[in-house]
Amino acid sequence: MSAQALQSRGLIKVTKRRRQWDAKLTDKGQLYLTTSVTGPRGAGGEVPGAAGTAVLSPHIHPVPRSRTTNYTDQLLEELAANNNHLVKAIESGPHPVNWASRISAARQSGKIPRTQELRGKHTYHGYEIKLADIPAWRLAELTPITVRARLIRPHPVVAALQKHPQRMGLTESVYNRALRLIQALVTAVESKGYTTSLGPTPDTPPPRHRRQAAPHFTITAQDESIDVLVLQEQDHSKHAPTDKERADAEKHTWMRIPRFDYTPADRLRFILRGGTPHRGSEWADLDTRPLEDQLAEIAHEVALRSEAAEHSRHAHEQAQKTAQQNRENAYHLAHAAHTHAYRVQHLGTQTDAWHEAKRLAEFVTAVRDDAASLPPGQEKTEIEEWLAFAEAHLQQLTKAASAPKVPSPPHPNRADLEPYLATVMPSANRAQPRPQSQQDQRPSVHT
Repeated sequence: MSAQALQSRGLIKVTKRRRQWDAKLTDKGQLYLTTSVTGPRGAGGEVPGAAGTAVLSPHIHPVPRSRTTNYTDQLLEELAANNNHLVKAIESGPHPVNWASRISAARQSGKIPRTQELRGKHTYHGYEIKLADIPAWRLAELTPITVRARLIRPHPVVAALQKHPQRMGLTESVYNRALRLIQALVTAVESKGYTTSLGPTPDTPPPRHRRQAAPHFTITAQDESIDVLVLQEQDHSKHAPTDKERADAEKHTWMRIPRFDYTPADRLRFILRGGTPHRGSEWADLDTRPLEDQLAEIAHEVALRSEAAEHSRHAHEQAQKTAQQNRENAYHLAHAAHTHAYRVQHLGTQTDAWHEAKRLAEFVTAVRDDAASLPPGQEKTEIEEWLAFAEAHLQQLTKAASAPKVPSPPHPNRADLEPYLATVMPSANRAQPRPQSQQDQRPSVHT
């Protein structure tokens, strides 16, 4: 087989430079040597072929394999170089990069650390990608909660639920199991120091309002009340209208024929209300994971909401202390500013008195010189009386101006300090701070 034939089959690549021929094996040629060719290679690089033996150049050597592009490795390397945060431009054209698909592949690659998670979303600036740390509570190993096969020594809450005539709105097929699940849950949370109390347990609400029904019991954890509602799942099937329903719908325009029929299922759902959700707000029976296997998560959710409430309370107390300290500091600064302004004003008064004494002394001297040349009489007597009064007043002015001291202002009231408070503290901080309300969070469904 000739070199040209081998090159045409993609087995080698032949090059010529300065009258020197060189042949290099391609990946396909290397695979051919290892799998398709049998027998020893001849000297000088002979390769047996189907039509005989061809002598090739002794310079034959394998071409280095090109590294296969791995988008997951590239993405993780780029994230590491950019502080685990990227914003990719949204491309247009026939073959744009599907970042959502690449993130999904990276999540399934097993290359992301166990304590981190890859997030991606569309934003105004492009597609945002983050490699974020997973909260510690999501990595916690939970101890399973045992649910007994029989209800023995029921908890007071469970005993009260047993006596309720509506049977919690559950059918016989799931009622006893619901009581055993509640028994296991309240026992687990009370072992952590929490308390439980019976809810209103009203009559069974209509299907469309089941999730808004009053709770069956309440768990109180460090002043945080978490209501628990137990519901029975429902299966629905397409409703077949009856003749009477059709006739009534034709007769009354306001009447609507239901689209589905609902039948109680042998599945349960626990709904938690109150506090800040972490893992979720609803847990339901699954084919591969019944509620018995999820009770530990529900108990952990109660603990997480309790800890969040405690943290919020401490943060609010600290904010109040900080605000109070800021107000006290502001009042101290305002008081000092008021004292300084008072003393500056008094200094101006002293300066005016000094100038006034200096002018009055010159005037008294001039009057005295004029009075010295007057003959005795009524006019001179009146001038001398005036000079005695002026000299006494001048002595007081001179004494006040020549012996200055720092004055102590009177104790200021709120109105006196208000102009100075406006310069050292914003008006929003001068009022008593109110506790910030928790942001409403839409409960998530854990199924």
